[in-house]
Amino acid sequence: MKLWQGRFEQPTAKDADDFNDSLPFDKKLWREDITASVAHARMLGKCGIISAAECDEICGGLEAIYADIESGAIEIKDAEDIHSFVENELVARIGDSGKKLHTARSRNDQVATDFRLYVRRADDDAVKALCNLVESLTDKAESGLKYIMPGYTHLRKAQPICTGHFFNAYAEMFLRDADRFAAARKRMNVMPLGSGALAGTSYPIDRNMTATLLEFDRPCENSLDGVSDRDFVAEYMFNASMAMMHLSRLCEDIILYTSEEFGYFEIPDAYSTGSSIMPQKKNPDIPELMRGKTGRVYGHLMAILTTLKGIPLAYNKDLQEDKEGFFDAEKQLSGCLKIMAELVDNLLLRGNRMKKAAEGEFACATDVADYLAKRGVPFRTAHEVTGRIVRWCIEENRTLQNMTIEEYKSFDDHFDIDICETVRGVNCAEARTSYGGASPKCVKENIRSIKKRLAKFDVE
Repeated sequence: MKLWQGRFEQPTAKDADDFNDSLPFDKKLWREDITASVAHARMLGKCGIISAAECDEICGGLEAIYADIESGAIEIKDAEDIHSFVENELVARIGDSGKKLHTARSRNDQVATDFRLYVRRADDDAVKALCNLVESLTDKAESGLKYIMPGYTHLRKAQPICTGHFFNAYAEMFLRDADRFAAARKRMNVMPLGSGALAGTSYPIDRNMTATLLEFDRPCENSLDGVSDRDFVAEYMFNASMAMMHLSRLCEDIILYTSEEFGYFEIPDAYSTGSSIMPQKKNPDIPELMRGKTGRVYGHLMAILTTLKGIPLAYNKDLQEDKEGFFDAEKQLSGCLKIMAELVDNLLLRGNRMKKAAEGEFACATDVADYLAKRGVPFRTAHEVTGRIVRWCIEENRTLQNMTIEEYKSFDDHFDIDICETVRGVNCAEARTSYGGASPKCVKENIRSIKKRLAKFDVE
């Protein structure tokens, strides 16, 4: 039975029913709906709006429904939405007392509360998954302390860096994502229940009691906003999109650096696939697919923003479109974060290949210019001299590492024998000791800092 059918003489058309029904997707909210309903019933009983006996009967019935759904004893079906299903099931079990559950409540504030509870839990799960990934990245950064690799700008070799610096860079990104989710959780932890359809209620309810029972910080302060606010959905989707963007960047680097052309890392067989025709292939399908899913999550963000942009106050049926995209974005983010943490844990580092690459293509040239500048040569002059050295090396098929001291001196008398050690890749990386730099010493400090900031999230 539809909760609103008393006003209508004729039943809804079958195709209209199918178009309107949300049960196929909002049944995911059954835990939240029953939990919020129990809290609402206890508040009604405490305020004397229903009797203590009716309160106990309603709460007992709801708790039994919860247990039966959880165990699979009953199937969620044959209702317009999850709210109708729960209420109809309750009335079928306990009779007219069940019809009093909806006193001082509308489906508008009911669904807003249920969904807020669900998104709150999803937000907590996202923070936990992000923290797990950050832990994996810092563990890999510690493994990379003994290696150097090229750092890039414009996808061209720039300067040698400690390999751990690469993994810490992504740990910082995902820490910011965790911060965003944690901040969003504080904003969303406001309870709409008690807003009624849009204007509140004439019953003497205690919204603070219900908020406490449901672990909200407080009730919302404006009933119009309470039933129509979906900022928390859009904010989750934005945060998810940012996290997916960072995942996609990490995927791109992993795809590049595990290719034969780079060969700095290796994805284990367990996280690779092959080709149906080319026997030699070892394809990075997992990071490629993850990179592709990023656009999917972006699409859900744009969908909710577009849905919200033209809705007049207060509740409108458009808001039913807030859930399917959210549920998919939540699934994609959760799956991607989990598998990326596992992939990073199992990623192999190829130290010799990275070291060789770190000294190639004149990646140590900046250190040559800095060498001269530290000996009194104006940096712009030192830069010009080093540029001429690089051009000479290219013409003579030489490297900075195999030049003799006499050859260096032919370009500038400030060079001394120690320049030959200065241009070794490992020394270039170790020289980057400024705060936040790429030396192993700085990377160790960065790891300690990341772990300290990670601890504030207090996730199990």
